Amino acid sequence: MSLPRICSASSRLRLIAPARRPAIAISAQRRCYASKRKAEKEVKDGKGKHTHVVLTDTLVPGSQQKLAGEEYHRTEEKMKGLVERFRKDVAGMEMRASGRVTPEVLTPVRVTVPGHKGGDGLAHRLEELATVGVREGTTLLVTVFDEHTLKFVETAILDAKIQGVMPQRLDTRTLKIPMPKATVEARNNMVTAAQRQAEEVRQLVRKQHTASIKKGNYKKHAPELDEFQSLTNQYLAEIDKTVSDIKKSAGGK
Repeated sequence: MSLPRICSASSRLRLIAPARRPAIAISAQRRCYASKRKAEKEVKDGKGKHTHVVLTDTLVPGSQQKLAGEEYHRTEEKMKGLVERFRKDVAGMEMRASGRVTPEVLTPVRVTVPGHKGGDGLAHRLEELATVGVREGTTLLVTVFDEHTLKFVETAILDAKIQGVMPQRLDTRTLKIPMPKATVEARNNMVTAAQRQAEEVRQLVRKQHTASIKKGNYKKHAPELDEFQSLTNQYLAEIDKTVSDIKKSAGGK
C-alpha cells in the first residue's frame, strides 16, 4: 500500500518556480534581440550614435561661408590673379626706374614664335627661349637658344615698351641692351605707366564682377550681390594701394 504524498506550501513553490524561470529568460532574450535589431536599423538609417565621424578641421565657419558658393571662389581667384600680375609688373617698373640692372627687367616680355611648340600665336616667356645675363652691371645680354627665334625675341622686347629698353644685335644669337641710369624723368614715367596699367586692371576686375553677377542670375537685392561687391571693392583697394606705394617710392606724396 502506497503512502499519500504530502507536499508543503514551500515545496509547491519550489516545484512551481523552476517552471516559470524559462519564461522570464525567454522574455528578456526577446527584448535583447529587439534592442539589437533596433540598433542595427538606426545604424543602417544613419541615426546611430556612432555612424560617422566629423573632422572639425575641415569645416568652414559659418561667418566665412559664401552664399554665392563656387562662383564666388572662382571670381576671387581670377581677381587675385589680375592684381598679383599687376603688382609684379609694378615691381619691375620700380626696379628699372631705380637704375638696378637685373634680368627681371625683361619679365614682362612675351614672345610669339610662329610654329614653335604647337602652333602659331603661342606666347612664351623670354626665359623659355633665351638666357638673360648682366655685363658690367650696366648692360643686359639676351642669348637665344635657336638662331631663328632672335628676330621674334627682338620684336617682343620692343613691343613690351619697357622704359629705356632698346635692344641691339651683337651677332646671330645675341642682343645687347644698355640700361639707362636712374633719373627723375624715369621715375615720373614709371608712375605714369603704373597709373595707366592700374586703370586697365581696374576695368578687368569690374568686368569680372559683372560677368559673375550675370552668370549667377541673382535677383535684385540678393545677398550674393553684396558678397561680389565687397570682393570687388577689396581688390580695387589693393590696386589703389599699389599705385600709392609706387608714388611714394618715386618721391611723390
